[in-house]
Amino acid sequence: MPRLLIVAHAPSPNTLKLREAAERGARHPDIEGVEVTVKPPLEAGPEDVLGCHAILLGTTENLGYMSGALKDFFDRSYYPVLEEKQGLPCALYVRAGRDGTGTRRAVEGIVTGLRWKWVQAPLILRGDWQEDFVEQVEELGMSMAAGLDAGVL
Repeated sequence: MPRLLIVAHAPSPNTLKLREAAERGARHPDIEGVEVTVKPPLEAGPEDVLGCHAILLGTTENLGYMSGALKDFFDRSYYPVLEEKQGLPCALYVRAGRDGTGTRRAVEGIVTGLRWKWVQAPLILRGDWQEDFVEQVEELGMSMAAGLDAGVL
């Protein structure tokens, strides 16, 4: 059974809503053939990446960069998965208080080095909190799981 791994940093109630939305979307009742694993970046590691068929990353924008927790995940996982997971379908959402550009670029650089394959352009949730952010992330989670379920990812 294909496995979707969601690795998302959620240091606040709103970012926790986003991680929960990603999981809710991925576990949509119409998607039956996908196993979903959700972990905070500090608990996820290379073994999780090696066991998945697609990955959804979530991070906050911290000082124009990804969260330290997501960077730590990449630091621990990069070389152990580099050769075996090339072409891994991936997506990213960023909760950005400003514009998210630096965060997006940083993650894109790492993903390029890993040779993972973007499912869609990174979803940047900019500015003040909007409840619509939750729906957008839920749709992203659902799209990733549906793609795995349909065999197109």
